[in-house]
Amino acid sequence: MIQYKKRKNLDLFKYDNCIQNSLESRVYAFSWYLDIVADNWDVLVLNDYAAVMPIIWRKKFGIKYIYPPFWLLELGVFSVEEKTDIQPFFYYLKDNFRFIETPLNTDIKVENLEKYSLSKKMQVLPLTEDYNSVFKNYRKDRRKDLTKAKKLDLVERWNDKPSTLITLFKNNVGKRTPYIIDKDYDVLLKLIETCIDKRVGEIMSIYNKEGKIVASGFFLKHKKIVTILVSSTDFKDRKNGANTFLIDRAIYKYEKNFSVFNFGGSSMESIAKYFLSFGANTLNYHQIKYNKLPFLLRLFKK
Repeated sequence: MIQYKKRKNLDLFKYDNCIQNSLESRVYAFSWYLDIVADNWDVLVLNDYAAVMPIIWRKKFGIKYIYPPFWLLELGVFSVEEKTDIQPFFYYLKDNFRFIETPLNTDIKVENLEKYSLSKKMQVLPLTEDYNSVFKNYRKDRRKDLTKAKKLDLVERWNDKPSTLITLFKNNVGKRTPYIIDKDYDVLLKLIETCIDKRVGEIMSIYNKEGKIVASGFFLKHKKIVTILVSSTDFKDRKNGANTFLIDRAIYKYEKNFSVFNFGGSSMESIAKYFLSFGANTLNYHQIKYNKLPFLLRLFKK
């Protein structure tokens, strides 16, 4: 039986234990992570936390709706049992919310909901071989980038300040994404600081020989997967190979203790092509998109 439980009524120990031991386990679904990134969140709970589905919501014009917050890549249903029927979770959402926009995780296979979902792509690199074997699968342009970085004496610096990364991101990527506002950057700062404190996240920055930062990234670690959550280069100097050097150095470090390097995913062809040039593979996943708002509000939310 599925029950709707408000955040304040959750048994947090059982909830987080389900996330930790679920077949689809993702760091984004832990209660502490959702407390940081979500305005509000509740959970659909199957039986005694045998499976859970976090629901991140807001309310506007008196209507409660599900939305995807920044800094969260995958969500959906998390189950400790292999044969859990996940369809009732989606039917519950459809019956109780007029607007739904939420990402699923790559382990979820959507059935009978195709017309309510969007296909998305994520690029991942298996780290089952040593670094030298992984490097051999880099395409020629990535190798050229690394040659440029070496000639320019770019250096990696781990454990850089979160504020340094956020400033670089805000001044470059952020200028092309004006819908990310100051509040979202405040959330990101708190999230990065918390992840570092919990030892599930690390920052690496790339500096040139003049001591100027030219690239930086934040890497999330969970079980055997490491993921680029946020990264940016200095857009004024994009021909120095800094972004490739950043990713390469991360792969070099994490190859020893992780089995998958997740690039964070992009359905944009140019970005996906860049990630694939490291020898990565494409994983398909879905985003639930359902809009049954009143006509005028439906136009607003398209």
